[in-house]
Amino acid sequence: MIRRDRRRCAGALRWPVALVLAWLVAGHLLAEESAPLDPAGDAPAIEALERQLELGRHARLARIKSDPDSRIADFTTDGCSGGLSAGWESLAAWLADFRAVHGDRPPWEACCIAHDRLYHAGGLRDATAEDSFEGRRAADLALRDCVIETGARRAPALSTQYHLTEGQIAGIYAAVADLMYRSVRLGGIPCSDLPWRWGYGWPACD
Repeated sequence: MIRRDRRRCAGALRWPVALVLAWLVAGHLLAEESAPLDPAGDAPAIEALERQLELGRHARLARIKSDPDSRIADFTTDGCSGGLSAGWESLAAWLADFRAVHGDRPPWEACCIAHDRLYHAGGLRDATAEDSFEGRRAADLALRDCVIETGARRAPALSTQYHLTEGQIAGIYAAVADLMYRSVRLGGIPCSDLPWRWGYGWPACD
């Protein structure tokens, strides 16, 4: 019953996720300027807080991975988590013009799948808690950079489509990359009950 309710809630969230994303993109498309962001959030105070909050969880994950009886599950992915891929698909099915320009799936979905592969394994099996923390952070930064690179590749075509400069298109993608980076930093910590957690291929933590 609880699992069914969770699935129902997850399905209900798909539309809000897609609509928030659409609102973000539309807002930037209508803006006259898009200032570049600093999405990494690498301030020493933030990094120190993340480390303090996470290292114990990474240590718990390391113990599970070091147990010879532990087995990693086969790789699975939902594309871009949190209902983003599913919501995008629904939005594309609803809006033909949107689908014609942006496709049925997020243009950066390959970035999400590559990110999922890193999260599934949660780093090397013999990684220390510190190594695991750094590996997760590197994976999240790679996701951010991949989304930005996707925007750079698409900028010439989108610039013509929307009559914006390539710099404005880059600003839109920087905003999306920032949102995704901050979301995975908050929602991807190890040893949670979330299916997209760092090390989700391994058995759940005690």
